[in-house]
Amino acid sequence: MDQRPAPDPAKLLADWMEWETGETPPGRVMSNLKTHGLRDLLEQLVAASTSADA
Repeated sequence: MDQRPAPDPAKLLADWMEWETGETPPGRVMSNLKTHGLRDLLEQLVAASTSADA
């Protein structure tokens, strides 16, 4: 069973900002984005956008 926590937008933004400022190497940033639920958040946004358009 999938026990992943819900996406955390604050952590995702912090991860992104670390990449933009050069504090964290790209590979670590990608790992952090995956760990903090970027895919799930994007899937939720796409689903919401699709249902709003219908």
